[in-house]
Amino acid sequence: MPPEGADESGAQASGAAGAAASELYSAKPCPICSRPSVKRYHPFCSRRCADVDLHRWLSGSYAIAGREEEDEDGEGQGGETR
Repeated sequence: MPPEGADESGAQASGAAGAAASELYSAKPCPICSRPSVKRYHPFCSRRCADVDLHRWLSGSYAIAGREEEDEDGEGQGGETR
């Protein structure tokens, strides 16, 4: 059982900081399975869905678009110099 004043994960909520943290939580659906999210695993519904998301990031299934960077020798990927 978590100590008095702690949330589900056992983290101690104190004063305004605890109130602000609880205001940030919203019950949006889990991005993996669309079930309602829970505070402990926000924005996911369970540890399993959080782990599925982490695996997708680590395996390269998710990627953040960006511009091509130059190689160390100053050449682009096509071998042209700038």
